[in-house]
Order: sequence, then C-alpha cells, then structure tokens
Amino acid sequence: LAGKTFVLTGTLSDMSREEAKEQLEKLGAKVAGSVSSKTSYVVVGEEPGSKLDKAKELGIEIIDDKVFHQFLKKLAGE
Repeated sequence: LAGKTFVLTGTLSDMSREEAKEQLEKLGAKVAGSVSSKTSYVVVGEEPGSKLDKAKELGIEIIDDKVFHQFLKKLAGE
C-alpha cells in the first residue's frame, strides 16, 4: 500500500481507528487526519462525519469498514 493515503471516519466495527491506522502503516500506507485531493481512500464506519461529505465532493473512493476489514485480513494472509 506504499504511496496510498487513507483517512478513517466514523466508528469502525471490528477494530479501533488506532488499530486500523497501525495495520495500514505496517502495510506501507499513510493515514491522514483529514480528506484532501491527496487522499486515496476513505474508510467509513458508523456515524461518519464531514470527512465522508468531503470525500464524495472530491470523488475519492469510499470503503465500508466491513469491506476494509476483509481487505486487511486478505493482505495479512488470513
């Protein structure tokens, strides 16, 4: 995931945002606190905030947190 930037928003169902951040960083991704034109993906949990609106406005790919969890498991070889 080198070169990719993720933003996390809302409450993730399977892990804390801090755990998700650590997993992504282990895989070489960057995790940003806000959405910008440099954001690759926005991971959306329950009750997302304005970051989701900004991602839609900028046309950034949005990933549901359940799909995100499966994605991480697949990358980890589980």
